Amino acid sequence: MKKILHIDSNHPLMIPALEKIGFQNDIDFTSSKLEIEAKIAEYHGIVIRSRFKIDKTFLDAATNLEFIARVGAGLESIDCEYATSKNIALIAAPEGNANAVGEHAVGMILGLLNKLRLAHQDILNGNWNREQNRGFELEGKTVGIIGYGNMGKSFAKKLKGFDCTVLFHDLKNNLSDGNAKQVSLAELQEKSDIISLHTPWNESTDKLVDSPFINKMSKPFWFINTARGNSVVTSDLVQGLQNGKVLGAALDVLEYENLSFENLFTAENTPEALQYLLTAKNVLLSPHIAGWTLESHVKLSEVIVRKIKNLYFPAENALATTQKVTGIGGIFFKSESPKALKDWYTKHLGLKIDDYGSTFWWKDKNGNDCSTQWSPFDQATTYFEPSEKPFMQNFRVDNLDFLINELSKENIKTIGDVQVFDYGKFAYIMDIEQNKIELWEPIDKMFQ
Repeated sequence: MKKILHIDSNHPLMIPALEKIGFQNDIDFTSSKLEIEAKIAEYHGIVIRSRFKIDKTFLDAATNLEFIARVGAGLESIDCEYATSKNIALIAAPEGNANAVGEHAVGMILGLLNKLRLAHQDILNGNWNREQNRGFELEGKTVGIIGYGNMGKSFAKKLKGFDCTVLFHDLKNNLSDGNAKQVSLAELQEKSDIISLHTPWNESTDKLVDSPFINKMSKPFWFINTARGNSVVTSDLVQGLQNGKVLGAALDVLEYENLSFENLFTAENTPEALQYLLTAKNVLLSPHIAGWTLESHVKLSEVIVRKIKNLYFPAENALATTQKVTGIGGIFFKSESPKALKDWYTKHLGLKIDDYGSTFWWKDKNGNDCSTQWSPFDQATTYFEPSEKPFMQNFRVDNLDFLINELSKENIKTIGDVQVFDYGKFAYIMDIEQNKIELWEPIDKMFQ
């Protein structure tokens, strides 16, 4: 029996779920790193958050370790290169708290632009300063996102209803979607009114936002950071706040955090830059809680359990390879007037229409829920690119990660990265005639 050591507390669903699929689970939330190193050779897997760094010394002691699962988005507390050299699988769960981070970032922007912290404090002090607390609207602004992974995409999706322009910069290419446009960093700095950071912490993002970065911004801007504190030079940010180049800052993370993210500082050693942030009227702070919701607490553990199961039992966690597709998700096609067409179908055929068209639900021969999506798009749409055909096919799948892995063995590559939304996961492939095919692993509860 494979043995897993849990060194941080997580949602209580995790251990019973892992036991159900055959793992022995031990917990140790109190021992020191040295004490855990002394016994880690007994274990095949370890589940962590951020209690201490998994370094080369630890990995050398973990002679039987097969995986490290971090219940969170990043892996910066792990020596990933050395772990990989030892054939240790690395598991993270950015899908689990992406929605929470996206919502928190929107909340921080709205709080900052509308001066809610200052207005609240004024009321508590018995003041009714309406003109002093006149805010700004997000509509018409340009939001620049740096980092377009799970977190950046979640944030962009939520901005769509605010009638603002959303741009993003990412090291990977061809990531533009219906929510945001990919641009160079220089163009992002030229056009953005708001900058929001959604990058992991690594060598390329360490101290990314510093005085040179701030000075390259073409106009004064608001700054949001729900990523990692070490990606910002706080003293440089404070200088920008003081000289007006930075109009305001909303920070969920700070460079002064301990590795564990569990505490920050004591009153005796508060850095000067942090002292400024604590008293500035145009600064909004939260204690690394952007991804820390009741819902994400559950989702993070569910993702970790699923990925551990996929690691050991990939075939059991998906349909047989002869049943890669579970249903037709839908047909998307181009129309001269999508709105008029949808109105006609609503009036004459009674279709229940939303912004995306109409969804038909049905059961396959095994009783699985399936759907067909009817969606007309404007002729000018780029949603179908790079396909030159006037339509795109969508297929429901039971396990997208499994299917992508199987397709890669057949030399069929996905277009771009897997996209994760509240209603499911998506990937795109091309058939031999260059028709774009959307593969969708739905979350059916979103459509109940």
